[in-house]
Amino acid sequence: MPTATATATPKAVIHQRYGAKAVYRVDEVREAVDGVCPGLALPQSTRCVYRCQLDIPGVLSVSTPGTFVRKKDAEQAAAQIAIEKLGIQPTSNIPNTPEEAWEELISRISYFFTDENFPTSSHPLVGHLSVTLRRTGDFLGKIPISAIVACDVKVQTLCKIIDPKAEFDPLLVLSMIYNAAKQSPGVSVSNRNFWIQSQRPYSSEAVDLALQCWSGISDPIRVEAVLIPCAMEDEPKMVSLNISENEHYMGDIALKLSATDSSHVLVSRTVDKASSEMRFYFPAPDVQFVSDLSKQLVDDRGDRNMNCVINKRASYISGQTIYGDAVLANVGYTRRDTELQTDHVNLCTYYRILLRKLPDGIYKISKDSILVAELPCVYTRTSWKGPSPRDLLCSFCRLQRLSEPYFAANRVSASCNVLGSAVGSEEMGSLKATAGNQCANDGRIAKENPDMFKCSVKIYSKKRDLLLEYSTDYSWSKETDAIQNSALKVLIWFNRYFKQLNTPVEKLYLPKSTDGFTIYPNIFLQEFAMCLSVYGKTSGGDSRTCSAVGYFSMDTSYQQLESSAFLTDIDGQDSGVFPSHGSLACISYSAHLFMKDSRKRYLLEVNNEFEFEIGAGAVRNQLESCATQLSVNQSACFVDQLSDRDLSLAAACELSLDLSKICRDSCVLEFSVKVLQVTEPLEDRMEKALFNPPLSKQRVEFAVRHINQLHATTLVDFGCGSGSLLDSLLEHPTTLEKIVGVDISRKGLTRAAKSLHQKLSKKLLLQSSVPTAVLYHGSVTDFDSRLYGFDIGTCLEVIEHVEEDQASLFGNIVLSSFCPAVLIVSTPNYEYNPILQRSALPNKEEKREQDAGSCKFRNHDHKFEWTRSQFQHWATGLAASHNYSVEFSGVGGSSDEPGYASQIAVFRRMARDQGESSLNEDDSHQPYEVLWEWPNASISSH
Repeated sequence: MPTATATATPKAVIHQRYGAKAVYRVDEVREAVDGVCPGLALPQSTRCVYRCQLDIPGVLSVSTPGTFVRKKDAEQAAAQIAIEKLGIQPTSNIPNTPEEAWEELISRISYFFTDENFPTSSHPLVGHLSVTLRRTGDFLGKIPISAIVACDVKVQTLCKIIDPKAEFDPLLVLSMIYNAAKQSPGVSVSNRNFWIQSQRPYSSEAVDLALQCWSGISDPIRVEAVLIPCAMEDEPKMVSLNISENEHYMGDIALKLSATDSSHVLVSRTVDKASSEMRFYFPAPDVQFVSDLSKQLVDDRGDRNMNCVINKRASYISGQTIYGDAVLANVGYTRRDTELQTDHVNLCTYYRILLRKLPDGIYKISKDSILVAELPCVYTRTSWKGPSPRDLLCSFCRLQRLSEPYFAANRVSASCNVLGSAVGSEEMGSLKATAGNQCANDGRIAKENPDMFKCSVKIYSKKRDLLLEYSTDYSWSKETDAIQNSALKVLIWFNRYFKQLNTPVEKLYLPKSTDGFTIYPNIFLQEFAMCLSVYGKTSGGDSRTCSAVGYFSMDTSYQQLESSAFLTDIDGQDSGVFPSHGSLACISYSAHLFMKDSRKRYLLEVNNEFEFEIGAGAVRNQLESCATQLSVNQSACFVDQLSDRDLSLAAACELSLDLSKICRDSCVLEFSVKVLQVTEPLEDRMEKALFNPPLSKQRVEFAVRHINQLHATTLVDFGCGSGSLLDSLLEHPTTLEKIVGVDISRKGLTRAAKSLHQKLSKKLLLQSSVPTAVLYHGSVTDFDSRLYGFDIGTCLEVIEHVEEDQASLFGNIVLSSFCPAVLIVSTPNYEYNPILQRSALPNKEEKREQDAGSCKFRNHDHKFEWTRSQFQHWATGLAASHNYSVEFSGVGGSSDEPGYASQIAVFRRMARDQGESSLNEDDSHQPYEVLWEWPNASISSH
């Protein structure tokens, strides 16, 4: 019985082509088993299934859309998807050596011009051939050699096997094809140019069939394209290609490039989407003898004259060496159609292609918001919109011709000390022991803390040389969260690097930074050399410049990114519902470019429904400032500077000649914004679902009780934000005569000023007692003598938004320098989170996230959350160090297990010793800026 021939599996085909470069990553997934009754309050049956991701560095990355019962089935499915995307023919034999590839290349070229059946095939090269068969005279049947490069993937593959440098140099590919054609039977090439043709004419039957299948051009076609000059000081400009009947489209491109003829026009690989025919067309460098082209190329590779004609912008985009001026055009033949495929390319297309190569470019384009969207500084599955950080980083590496990023997610042993560490190194051991004992004695808490995950990231060059690595001490309850957050950190680093390309190269030679990044400067500069030549600025005559590790902070706290927008044309009634930190705001907006000289306005971008999270850095600063000053259904306008001309051109809806000549100094951006909807932060929704009144109001009532018990006349709110506490205090009868708020956020203070001004004005009309009020802009870890010795200080739900060392610094400075008689500090009780989160009735996505992982923080912006033991340890240590007593209480729930939902420490200043002095009159340190005051009079130091 004959044995059937074994067919290679998809994995075998991929291995034959890429070997060990192909990396399979199989993830285990739990999914519900069909057939269980969904109404029963019983644990649902699950089974273990698998999905697979296949990464081929520098080529592609694919994932299986579904799941599989067996791991190997998932791997085979991923390999099959890769085969289909790459267009690999599994039955074709791939040469193993350069010699075999050379013989195959000669045979392939001979097939194009000697096989009588080829003119009747659907190969795109027949489209080029059919045009030349309609000609008469010397050019009958002649096609440019570069047409073969554009149409046949196998020829490109063979050239890369012969010499890997061919992947990056179209001129080297042209040399190979020319020399192979000279050895191909039945093929003729010119000794003075780059035409190729069959030595004998095709049969009339083959010609007739080719002309019938591949229709010619009946009417002239006009195609818009972009000319990218070789000289960096010259701007790209629009050109029109005119394709006439029986004329090859590369003929008009040759005229635009001042090339001898279309055979001297070289073609790059496809640009942007693989499905398009968008390519760079550029003239072949002058070579005296074509037969010596390969040797000439090697001799000239390091020659200064050759280097000076390299088109840096086109080379950077295509990843290949482009010489001279280049035309970016979308025109060509494909297997999908028998007609010439054309599409317009304009400056907007060109600048969008450039934008895609930036770390935040794909994110902006995916959000359809080029001028407004920014790469967020935080990641949460429930609020993240668009491609995931991991996908964005993978795409960025591919577009920069780097290897696929390497993610190493490791399981770390979990314990309660991951919730927060001690306030100082000396106290760390005792705090960990206390927290550990509490976990051991509370089975529920231990159950809520399974193993955590950390993820490190490594970025390699195309040659697998390490150029950047990132590691973090942060851990996450789910592996995917660890990967996504680490990917986002690396993206943010690259994003800031690309915005600071003018720091001398020597600055890169630094030890491992405190942010977890290690850079390998030599490899880094080598891989980004072309990028630096396009975007970088020279510094001191050295063109090799780049940003320094450590010279820009990786602190993504939003306070560093602030600026306030001055609003005009405010329209709509104040609904009282304002976007706040952590809320999801849905807006509509339009952006116009206004030219000061001509007084003309051009619409650049419009979005009727755009959603973003307040405080996540997800939009340009001025727009968020505008949105936070408006309530739902209110609209307003503001003006912002034109910070990036290229970004405006990429966003332009319709590009005019005037718009292409815009100058940064003569133009501004005009935005019109309307707030459509606001969704409260998850933390607020959780609190409202369980407590009535909500915890926020209970905290205010707690503060009011202490104010009146103390007969306090002065109050300072440290970290007042948008003034919610100060605003609420005005609704209660108190003994206060002066209220002060201090915060680092100008946006929050602007909102607070607006709210306080309205309430104080109303109280003044009613002739009721009105306290004075001041809002200061500054950091609560900086002492200002004007706030010394207040009757009461508050810091409600603030410390968890900063790092633990900053929370300790704040406590020390407040109690040692500001010295309020009473200080009230509240923070979430981590032990209460399971109860709070179960009562929140989350949406499906939030429910899946909660079920899949351990007990999480109440807000993704929280840097830590403490158990009762940890909080009491922190507060007791501070009180003992600064002559204060401390008592503990809380709101929400009771003191029984697991404690209050919001835990509170009340510090009371004890009597000073006789030798202990108060604030000296000469001590007038006043770093804070007065942002707003009521009434408008100078405020003297307290």
